[in-house]
Amino acid sequence: MDDGRSYFDWTAETFDPTKIFQKPEALRGVRVVEMCTLVLGPAAPDYLAEFGAEVIKVELPPGGDTMRYVPPEGFFWRNLCSGFTPVNHNKYHIGLDLHKEEGKELFRQLVAKSDVVVENLRAGGLDSFELGYRQLVEVNPQLIYLAANGFGQWGPFSVGRASYDLLAQAVSGMASITGFPGRSPMKNGIFIGDFFGALMNDLAILAALHYRDRTGKGQFIEYSQGEGLVRILDWTWLYQHLTGKERERYGNRDVAISPSGVFRCTDGFVAIAAGDDESFGSLCQAMGQPELAQDARFATLPDRLQPANNETLSAKISAWAGDKSKQELDNLGAEFGFAATPVTTVKDHYEDDHLRTRRSVWTFQDPLYGEMTEYGPAPKLSETPGRYRWPARPVGFHNDYVFRNLLGLSSKRIQALTEQGVVGRWADRPGAKPPDDWQGEGQLM
Repeated sequence: MDDGRSYFDWTAETFDPTKIFQKPEALRGVRVVEMCTLVLGPAAPDYLAEFGAEVIKVELPPGGDTMRYVPPEGFFWRNLCSGFTPVNHNKYHIGLDLHKEEGKELFRQLVAKSDVVVENLRAGGLDSFELGYRQLVEVNPQLIYLAANGFGQWGPFSVGRASYDLLAQAVSGMASITGFPGRSPMKNGIFIGDFFGALMNDLAILAALHYRDRTGKGQFIEYSQGEGLVRILDWTWLYQHLTGKERERYGNRDVAISPSGVFRCTDGFVAIAAGDDESFGSLCQAMGQPELAQDARFATLPDRLQPANNETLSAKISAWAGDKSKQELDNLGAEFGFAATPVTTVKDHYEDDHLRTRRSVWTFQDPLYGEMTEYGPAPKLSETPGRYRWPARPVGFHNDYVFRNLLGLSSKRIQALTEQGVVGRWADRPGAKPPDDWQGEGQLM
């Protein structure tokens, strides 16, 4: 109902980040058991946990998830490092040795009380422990089981083959079209196969949950990281089919828009684009060169897209932008009606009032680690917003909490399993000790 407020006042109130923790969580009541490492596997349960799913992260003691100590700068205080925490929010961390029969049995008991299992081992990895889908569906007939890896669970390219994000970019063809003309193929600057793959996996999990709600049936989901990246290569393969030509590498040039590129200015770089003749004319006005819009080389988009004409035009824009600041070019874009935005850095994000107001950059106090700043959940839901309840925790941090509250084990039994090496304690790691007044966190459903 229109209550007289402006649209922007209404949306600001509707999505008010100060009220996030007063609202319910969309996925509360969904329990996920995660047996994952690195990024592709853990990121999918992370996104689910941000929207309320209860994720129990199972790690093999003592080291746990490889991502704890792989990233730049290595292994940080209390089992936390820069590459680990972005994909491990809101999770309950337990250490469990699945090589031991008692560990396998505890894993089965967890799965029996859960909705989803996510793993990203090599194809058949958990099956070799007798903990794959075929075995676990016997203890939980409605189980949704997702197995994600580089090349799928079956097929001639899958058996025994390990993968990383770089390999997925290579085998998908993404690397072949990324980079600059005349240079070697280039990988993307982030683990795009991992993070996009996690989103695809969550889409599959949510679809399977919806199907189970309607039919009572669970299912086995498998995801190939390489094939996932093939899915997002827009028109590449259709172009090949229709023309018989390979798509080339174009660097920062857009083959559908001209001008479009990244240009150096006095204090950094700015992306500038004009997608149609009208906005190109506006750019020419801002440049003080309105005659360019009438030049036969640039008058229409097809003219501007000709490689030689595009190169000439880009050189003119580069010369114009070179003596201006990022803010000047941003302001000119807003004033004249062409697209311009600075190429921002992480420091820019950290200091950005807009991102902080929206909790897209989120600073919070954690009782274990102190003040932390992270990128916040991207989708903003008005009624059931995502949130960070706590960041990643050391290996097995929640052993007592999970085994006592969920499986009903006594403290004496947990201690005995710990002494037998079945349960790995997070305190086994050097320097890992909670504050003296630590009372635990969250509530199991």
